[in-house]
Amino acid sequence: MTASNPRWQQRPEGSTWGDFGENDQLGRLNLLTPEKVRQGVAQVHEGLRFSLSLPLDYPGGSALNPNRKPPVLRPLQRKGLVNFNCLLQTLEPGRTDVLSDDMAILSLQYSTQWDGLAHVGALFDANGDGLPEALYYNGFAAGIDIVGPADIKDTGIPERLDDSASTSCAKALGIEGMARNGVQGRGVMLDLRAHFGDARTLIGYDELQRVIDTDRVEIEAGDILCLHTGFAQRVLEMHKQPDPEVLNNSCAVLDGRDDRLLQWITDSQIAAIAADNYAVEAHPAKPGAACCAALPLHEHCLFKLGVHLGELWHLTPLAQWLREHHRHHFLLTAPPLHLPGAVASPVTPIATV
Repeated sequence: MTASNPRWQQRPEGSTWGDFGENDQLGRLNLLTPEKVRQGVAQVHEGLRFSLSLPLDYPGGSALNPNRKPPVLRPLQRKGLVNFNCLLQTLEPGRTDVLSDDMAILSLQYSTQWDGLAHVGALFDANGDGLPEALYYNGFAAGIDIVGPADIKDTGIPERLDDSASTSCAKALGIEGMARNGVQGRGVMLDLRAHFGDARTLIGYDELQRVIDTDRVEIEAGDILCLHTGFAQRVLEMHKQPDPEVLNNSCAVLDGRDDRLLQWITDSQIAAIAADNYAVEAHPAKPGAACCAALPLHEHCLFKLGVHLGELWHLTPLAQWLREHHRHHFLLTAPPLHLPGAVASPVTPIATV
């Protein structure tokens, strides 16, 4: 047990709280050292680039998650005119400029994304008084460090978009820490689809280790683990008309209730995990005790370890190329948007081989 700090007297069992410093907000991104970047760069032989993002208007609609809406694009205004295909000569006679300016109303976790460490916390008794508090990684507290409104009318799209429209803020653990740090290093691919096909398959420790052993995949501390299941490819092929019944019964997914799998994530010292499916882990998870987390792998990674999670990455073309060339590693560059106070972010990851 590491020494307590001002925010907590005891930390969750098996967590990394305090290991990277009293006020750490990066978690295991601290393992993306200059050496890991050099290891990633050393994987570039062909100079080929793979964009690992779905279009940000995919999956399409809200059938997969009614809480997350597709992006909306709207023009801005210019002195009372619609600032889209705007003829500047209307305002300044003789000008030849044609101007377009737009804005996006965007659910930050609608499509290809990073989950920040303020995305999922847990109830935990950190001060030893027998009463659990709502906390996030490294003991940062809901309502103090991560704040949001109490009134439902202060959520969603506001009636007016002005400088005071923001009503929530991760004062700690915001996605800007990840953006400032930069996310670049050695990516390593586990091709679950190649072993388990397109059928819905729960992947626990035994199944994961079998893939690692069969494909002889080397995974080291500070690597960014990418899990290819084929889910995002199926989403893409549905052309913004996702079928929840089909997708909910498709593709490999991690079993967040498998304690040995969670322990492997701890022991492996991987810096982050990105998958091409909707939550990395099965949701809903297998039944557990009434007091346990609905998203056990999220709790383990985001709350306890500080391991960021990437979701809905489009990994199929890269996974196919790597398998054809008997490779597993690549340079991965995947910074989120530098949006202070946000708990998650869209991302356009780039793999270079």
